Amino acid sequence: MSSVLLVVEHRNGKTKTATLNALTFAQQAAKKLEAKLCLLVIGNAVQDIAASLRPFGADMIYLVEDESLEHCTAETWGHVTAEVAKQCDAVFVGMNSGTTGRNLMPRVAAKLDAGMITDLIEFDGEDYIREMWAGNAQATLAVVTPITVATIQGTAFATAEPSGEDSLITLLEIPVPETRTRFLEMRETRSDRPDATEARVVVSGGRGMKGPENFKLIEDLTDLFGGAVGASRAAVDSGWISNDFQVGQTGKNVAPDLYVAVGISGAIQHLAGMKNSKVIVAINKDEDAPIFEVADAGLVADLFKIMPELTEALKNELE
Repeated sequence: MSSVLLVVEHRNGKTKTATLNALTFAQQAAKKLEAKLCLLVIGNAVQDIAASLRPFGADMIYLVEDESLEHCTAETWGHVTAEVAKQCDAVFVGMNSGTTGRNLMPRVAAKLDAGMITDLIEFDGEDYIREMWAGNAQATLAVVTPITVATIQGTAFATAEPSGEDSLITLLEIPVPETRTRFLEMRETRSDRPDATEARVVVSGGRGMKGPENFKLIEDLTDLFGGAVGASRAAVDSGWISNDFQVGQTGKNVAPDLYVAVGISGAIQHLAGMKNSKVIVAINKDEDAPIFEVADAGLVADLFKIMPELTEALKNELE
């Protein structure tokens, strides 16, 4: 029986939330293709990650462990993914559309001689749909190769919930070939706040912040929610905040329960990264700013006056 194979992205011993969003797509695709649903966990000492995924109802969880697989490189993980895809007769191989997926899946497609689609948002059983031009258009695509390889736009899907059915875990031994690249080090931005792609609340600042010192207004409001700080490309390009915080077409794609855009005009490149948020609140002094067209609630006001007042009011409400 053919299968749908989803590669699991994980970090620091936990499955990334974006993988659980992509899992919702994989579950739907498996039903439409009348195929098994298989998950693939790659790494070193990642048995606990595989075990945490057992309640999500996959037909099989494949586990491939080796010291050389501790850190994801396209050469090593790409080889393993392609070999597992062959063993489980995969007709679809996917991963969430983050930096890791965009780096890894083209290598997998090349190894499988498969057609590839990026940023999938829908599958009707025959054709695939992806967004184009910062979400302003959609393309319907047909793949003519026996296997489809794809990255999945997780923000378009709800987070998968446990089904109560425990999956089997199969440990596979896949020899890892010598490669021309090697992992040297990981340099991560350390923060007590959650990553924007994982947070339930994201508060972002844009050009209207007028300088790096004013992002303290964003941080104060964010911390009341236990949320994440974000930024527009204009703020990042101005050097006011690290590009790790950028939300948008060339930054992170987020879909929190609440997204607050402060001093952000709403260029299409920014909207592409946050338009799937459940509730969008915009604060901008320009009543004609495009951000108000997608906002569920908008406040036309001077952010430097309203942000301290809003933060203080919420603080009093939460006490």
